[in-house]
Amino acid sequence: MMDWDKLRIFHAVADAGSLTHAGDTLHLSQSAVSRQIRALEESLNTTLFHRHARGLILTEQGELLFDATRSMNKRLEAAAARIRDSEEEVLGELKVTTTTAFGTLWLAPRLPKLFEKYPDLKIDLMLEERVLDLPMREADVAIRMKEPSQADLIRKKLMSVRMRLYATQDYLDGRPPLERVEQISNHRLICQSPSSFQVAAGATLVQHLLTYDIPSMLTVNNYFGALQAVLSNLGVGILPDYLTEDFPALVRVLPDIESGEVPVFLAYPEELRQSKRVSAFRDFVQDEIFAYRKRMRDLAETADP
Repeated sequence: MMDWDKLRIFHAVADAGSLTHAGDTLHLSQSAVSRQIRALEESLNTTLFHRHARGLILTEQGELLFDATRSMNKRLEAAAARIRDSEEEVLGELKVTTTTAFGTLWLAPRLPKLFEKYPDLKIDLMLEERVLDLPMREADVAIRMKEPSQADLIRKKLMSVRMRLYATQDYLDGRPPLERVEQISNHRLICQSPSSFQVAAGATLVQHLLTYDIPSMLTVNNYFGALQAVLSNLGVGILPDYLTEDFPALVRVLPDIESGEVPVFLAYPEELRQSKRVSAFRDFVQDEIFAYRKRMRDLAETADP
């Protein structure tokens, strides 16, 4: 039977890569940490670390054990979160993941309303294109630009997004007209780099426009950067349509050109079904999207009587 305490110390050392740093975290002396690691190695009859002047590197057996302690740690954190969530108030940490663009341009500006309602909530916003593993608790809630494929997730479709072409009036003034798609070759195109991770519908639209002979381009690896370039009057950008409400300087060009529909889903693990924090966040996002869609409909009706 492995000793839990030794495993905890091993995990801290593997995580820190040094006995001294692990000792600081655990409030133990370096020699006490070293003794426990040696005892664990003896009980397993193996070497867990290569010892170098610059620190410690896990052996193959050490990597195996570290994988196990990492997933144990995540499960313990998940259990602790569920125990805390059985209380009534909405407080504590909620790990939310979504794409860089949606997180910075749509979600973050709306968070003040959520914090106003739940001042004791701590949100850890993880913005990246990589899909984090929810059942392994890399995050509690995800907002994703495609339906999640994992079976043990609760998912809810929030809305659909399309990529469209936008510029500023300042950019368009005094430049060649842009009424037909062929005329895009007289303009600078700003888009996501074809090699960067993006939704398939956006990539398809970029590929289509690149069939026209475009002399000057700026490619950026996320929509946040592309938006800043468009707002700086640099050219015509391919951007998600959810930006138009918060950035009124954007003027849609070539309205016939747009990507296919990109579904936006909110997902969280089945085990967080009862979580007060998750419910509070889910309801807040749904309310915000409902209000946003209503404003967009009202706008469309006034523009098209």
